[in-house]
Amino acid sequence: MKKTWHTLIIGSGFGGLCMAAKLKEGGTADFLILEKAQAIGGTWRENTYPGAECDVPSALYSYSFARNPTWDFKWAKQPQILRYIHDFAHDRGLKSHLKFNSKLVSAHYNNGLWTVSLESGETLHCRFLVSAIGQLHHPNIPSFKGVQIYKGESFHSAQWQHDVPLSGKNVAVIGNAASAVQLIPEVAEQAETLTIYHRTPNWIIPKGDRPYSKFEKALGKKWPWLTNFYRFHIWCLGEYGLWPMIKGNPLAAAWGRRLFKRHLREHIKDKSLQDVLTPDYPIGAKRVLLSDKYFPALACDNVTLIDGDVKAFDEKGLIDKDGHHREHDFVIFATGFHTNPFLKDIDIIGEGGQALRDKWKDGAFAYHGTMVSGFPNLFILYGPNTNTGHTSIIFKLEQQVGYALKLMGKAGDGAITVKPDAEASFNTEIQTRLATLAWAKIEASWYKDGEHVTNNWPGSSLEFKRRLKSPIWDDFEVRL
Repeated sequence: MKKTWHTLIIGSGFGGLCMAAKLKEGGTADFLILEKAQAIGGTWRENTYPGAECDVPSALYSYSFARNPTWDFKWAKQPQILRYIHDFAHDRGLKSHLKFNSKLVSAHYNNGLWTVSLESGETLHCRFLVSAIGQLHHPNIPSFKGVQIYKGESFHSAQWQHDVPLSGKNVAVIGNAASAVQLIPEVAEQAETLTIYHRTPNWIIPKGDRPYSKFEKALGKKWPWLTNFYRFHIWCLGEYGLWPMIKGNPLAAAWGRRLFKRHLREHIKDKSLQDVLTPDYPIGAKRVLLSDKYFPALACDNVTLIDGDVKAFDEKGLIDKDGHHREHDFVIFATGFHTNPFLKDIDIIGEGGQALRDKWKDGAFAYHGTMVSGFPNLFILYGPNTNTGHTSIIFKLEQQVGYALKLMGKAGDGAITVKPDAEASFNTEIQTRLATLAWAKIEASWYKDGEHVTNNWPGSSLEFKRRLKSPIWDDFEVRL
């Protein structure tokens, strides 16, 4: 008879490792982490483009129970974040629980158990199934006319080809959002020419990055309370600075616009370019980007910004919306990720043969972003309406993990599922509140699926923590 695991965890990024560590801490060692790749790390394993770094200050971008007082920079770079993840897995004894090259293709629930099928053909069984695959791992490359006949090199920012030298080459970058503002300054230093094809401007404010001194690191190691206080200070800046801006607070929005304009005018002297780079939508409607280097890079002599989308490719380069042709040796797609539909590559079947993708055909939703009615003992980390635009997602993941563990404990040897009416009531509340926020005031963004904002939480992180602290047991059905 095949073994039945207590818990199977899909993914070995921050969410999956947090769940694994807390299971082990609570005395449960009967779990397995399924990782599709050959190494842990999630998005920080995948994204290795030049300039890759966190857009949340280092002190807050770590587990609250495993803080790192020796970050090299105020805003951690990809190699050190990945090293932190590996060190955490090693220190918590999680590496023996990992199963690599194990891409999940389907999961079926029947009679209290989940049957999980891997791409390799192997089948596993578990009582609790935890999805920790995140939202940003399917590269989005738009379909451009003629792209198949282009003879130069091209790749997505999340599939960076480090063996391709950019020095002395004519490079194009399509896109100007989160990944682009990090990699463009680095590419500008290497390339002979850099052309940026820019469709929609973003609100960009400086972040004041710098390396930490040896003295600061020593203080953090000697007196951990200093690290804790600094972490709390950073959390407050997001909670009481950025969040009011997203909510539409006039003073907070004016403050954000002032930071943007001052930073823009300091580095971009061309008035027409300033106009092109200034958004015409409310600040916070799309992700507010943080960068010290992007505007200075645009001012470099070898950098050209093209206002408008790409019309087509040909053998040697790109044709812009006005019909102008430019030759490029390389084209880099900094075009983000497919975030909707959620869990799109996995066939998840719940009670009565219901497919999760069918339930989510009009947009994903989940009770507190964690459970879906009709899918007992399934927990989703970084699920629908859990994303944040102002603080660390790791903060949110910790709350979800604690919440899921409470539900697992309530289920005991049985099963737990959220009631349909509780789920529907929660989703109505969330969408009603989201409709009043900046994210709903633009036609499209990666936060939305059609008219629904499916990715973001409509409140503060403090509210998120409070609501997940103690489950409302009347909203659940437990089957023993």
